[in-house]
Amino acid sequence: MALNHNQSASPHVDPGYHLMELPTKVLIGGGVISVLGDFVKDSAGGGRVVVASGSNVASKVRKAVEEALPMEPIWVEVAAADIRNVDRVMAAATSTGCIIGVGGGKSVDVGKLAAFKLHIPFYSVPTSASHDGISSPFASLKGLDRPYSIMAKPPLGILADIDVIASAPRRLLASGCGDLVSKLTAVKDWELAHRVTGEYFGSYSASLALMSANTVLDHSRTLGSFDKESVRELVEGLISTGVAAGIAGSSRPCSGSEHLFSHYLDVLAPESGLHGEKCGIGTIMMAKLHGIDWRRVRLALKNVGAPVEASQIGIGDSMVIEALTKASTIRPERYTILSRRKLTRRSASLLAKSTGVI
Repeated sequence: MALNHNQSASPHVDPGYHLMELPTKVLIGGGVISVLGDFVKDSAGGGRVVVASGSNVASKVRKAVEEALPMEPIWVEVAAADIRNVDRVMAAATSTGCIIGVGGGKSVDVGKLAAFKLHIPFYSVPTSASHDGISSPFASLKGLDRPYSIMAKPPLGILADIDVIASAPRRLLASGCGDLVSKLTAVKDWELAHRVTGEYFGSYSASLALMSANTVLDHSRTLGSFDKESVRELVEGLISTGVAAGIAGSSRPCSGSEHLFSHYLDVLAPESGLHGEKCGIGTIMMAKLHGIDWRRVRLALKNVGAPVEASQIGIGDSMVIEALTKASTIRPERYTILSRRKLTRRSASLLAKSTGVI
């Protein structure tokens, strides 16, 4: 039985069903951007494709991308991850075979949602590794009626050129480590919801997400060098967590209370901090609430150069406290440790101070 996200299941189908959608192919290695044309040819044929990319990224890889494709692509500059830019990409892509998102989070998310809406293939070509959106079925955009990611489809293919990604700013790579380590508390929240509410829990996808998170904990000193070997390890971890979400049929193995904290900070201070940075800081505090080794989380983040104090990303103490007390309102249907603990301003302040976040 074929299902899409807009169809309802038959009444004879187990109500706990979910659809798994995964990337069909992944190409990772040094210099692989040179074979981008072959990578997308099944979708593009010999015709033109749309490339969604930010201006800075385009200036760095435009020549390599154009040399790899059989025809000059239609470039659409993505200035922000919002619906207006999705519409611009869709308008350019109406008569093309596929969309390629080249760059960081905003280009990939915009291209992903545009392709989903047009029902055409999408290819992810990350030039940094700041979060797991490069492979997940979710898109995070501004201007929606919700401050968290929405379900689309995973990329048909992911082409990750390690030479290109390793040249990205270290801050972006450290942010990717923050997003990876956040799977520790996301999985704990998922387990908690399963026990308390009976929500479906997938042990395989949870284990896959945890394996990637433990890469940061176990190898933070070497990972933080961000040489080509460690960058490849980081990229493979981020791809794996996106696949874990596809297997689970939801963001549960990758997004929990720490992401709700990050999303609430997005509302309070939308221009402060990267997604993975805020998730990493949130993970430190949520780890303590869950009774797991928050000090080890904090040390690992520090080792890779990620922020461990809110002030390092321009977030004030009062914002941290407000986010801790109100983050659960972002998605009240998603049960997490914040649903159980129901922090007051006093207990939130004690938590943030005791973990060194404020």
